[in-house]
Amino acid sequence: MELLIEGLCKTYANGVKALDHVSLHIPTGMFGLLGPNGAGKSTLMRILATLQEADAGTAKLGEIDVLKDKEAVRRTLGYLPQEFGVYPKVNALEMLDHIALLKGVTVKRERKELVEALLHRVNLWDQRKRRLSGFSGGMKQRFGIAQSLIGEPKLIIVDEPTAGLDPGERNRFYNLLTEIGENVVVILSTHIVQDVKELCSNMAIINKGKVLYAGPPDDSLRAMQGRVWEKRIPKSELEGYAASGKLISNRLVAGVPVIHLLDEERPAEGFVSVEPSLEDVFFGAINRSNGQTAAQ
Repeated sequence: MELLIEGLCKTYANGVKALDHVSLHIPTGMFGLLGPNGAGKSTLMRILATLQEADAGTAKLGEIDVLKDKEAVRRTLGYLPQEFGVYPKVNALEMLDHIALLKGVTVKRERKELVEALLHRVNLWDQRKRRLSGFSGGMKQRFGIAQSLIGEPKLIIVDEPTAGLDPGERNRFYNLLTEIGENVVVILSTHIVQDVKELCSNMAIINKGKVLYAGPPDDSLRAMQGRVWEKRIPKSELEGYAASGKLISNRLVAGVPVIHLLDEERPAEGFVSVEPSLEDVFFGAINRSNGQTAAQ
């Protein structure tokens, strides 16, 4: 199973072009969609989840026309949006049973077996009778994954799943997503580079509705090999380096700017060559598309 997106466009009534001829080939496995807030990621996710209409373009999941055959998509889709509503006074067991019924699992015995298996899979069995209002952020996300797996989906869309999670919950979520992504197409939409680095064998970077890079993370790193340079500089020099068009990022270390430049040769005395990171790839692509460099 693979998802093929060609020339997808979406412009809102206020003139904002959320998607500008987006084309992507997304195979089975974990696919990371990286971009800053407002890049167009959520618009793309909502269109693929049949919650929004595209202005132009095509999207096919195997033989299913995603834009035209919405019912077929919904039968094979698992969706975990950034914010999803639950009934706070209902416990996890009751809520998951209700969702399974809504998704067409009408035989009570089959539904009971499915719900119990899913709660075990996402490690919520011991919390099954606890009200959802008492769940932590990570527990709610794991419950969200459980409901998205009902119906044995072939496409799972996860939008900004780890925002606000503590490191322990984040690692548990990583492990769960990795397991799920072995047999289905999983699109992980995020602005957190670490999520993609940890999970995804393929990725795309999107900004202002345009795809800036698509391919394996390792290929993007190889393309920058030997071209990333680091130096600690006085704050007074930062503006000059920003104007050079070569600045990838800057961060403060003990109050002193540490910058990364992208250049074929050593830019100046004091710069040292460093191994490129996925953050370098991400910020470099975003900054070039913006025509300016932002602080990391």
